[in-house]
Amino acid sequence: MRSSTGKTTDSRNKAVVLFGPTAVGKTALTEELFSDGFEIINADSVQVYRGLDIGSAKPDERLRALIPHHLLDIRNPWEQYTAGDFVRDAEAMISDISSRSHIPLITGGTAYYFRSLIYGPPAAPASDASVRARVAAMIDEKGKEWAYSYLEEIDPDSAARISRSDIYRISRAIEVYEGSGRPLSSFPVPDSPRSDIDFVIIGLVREKSELARRIDLRIDEMFRMGFYDELRGLMESGAERSWPGMKAIGYREALDAAESGEASIRVLKEEISRSTRQYAKRQMTFFSSFSECRFFHPDDRKGIASYLESSGISLHGLIV
Repeated sequence: MRSSTGKTTDSRNKAVVLFGPTAVGKTALTEELFSDGFEIINADSVQVYRGLDIGSAKPDERLRALIPHHLLDIRNPWEQYTAGDFVRDAEAMISDISSRSHIPLITGGTAYYFRSLIYGPPAAPASDASVRARVAAMIDEKGKEWAYSYLEEIDPDSAARISRSDIYRISRAIEVYEGSGRPLSSFPVPDSPRSDIDFVIIGLVREKSELARRIDLRIDEMFRMGFYDELRGLMESGAERSWPGMKAIGYREALDAAESGEASIRVLKEEISRSTRQYAKRQMTFFSSFSECRFFHPDDRKGIASYLESSGISLHGLIV
């Protein structure tokens, strides 16, 4: 039962977590099942940035009017937004949404956001702006290949888990080492969910070839909607490779193409598709480590609805 404070009788707020790789079908499922009594907390690290709309597949105004959305458009693309920032903001939103007798739906594809919120942050030190700037300058001077080689030297365990192309996580691992003198992998990571929030965790999966086809269709749709014009506008406004928002897939490849002089949309699409497929594979590897998660094909609406009901969540937005 739900009390007048919007909490379950065990005093914990409930929250639904819905994650899955890029293009798996989260948005369509959200509109169909969660439009009554839910409010969305965005867990996509690109959708937090203003002006990065088409490339991040940000929900349109119609969907945002249908279901309240939070943590969209809260940073400029040159500003940092960390997993720690997300946890702080999401915790506040869970409490606020629950106080209105609505249910928070935390959805997106940024695995570290989910991990940090559900399990709690790792014991590694918080990000330090001065150390981060120094590491960024080192990488700008010496290059991304040097950064990965340096990480292999100072923290081989982290290097084994991080893709060579994931410059954000490479930078963070180097930053931890430079700031603390200890490798990131030496700090313990929580292995059980926090107990103060009752999370109902759902993961969405598709067969590999099916997901690859959907990724290509999404990229075609991005360009049809004006992604190239969005990219051009960002570059004309002075967008730089060092901006956190411009390190996202799509925007990063566009800057690479601009620097190399390769302006072909066909080639750009191919590069974005390749990066997105690689990212989706890493997402699923990470998501599969969430032992409390139940996985469903996005088309299994009945199975998802039944699981939610059995977990005490009505799709009319009420705790039963």
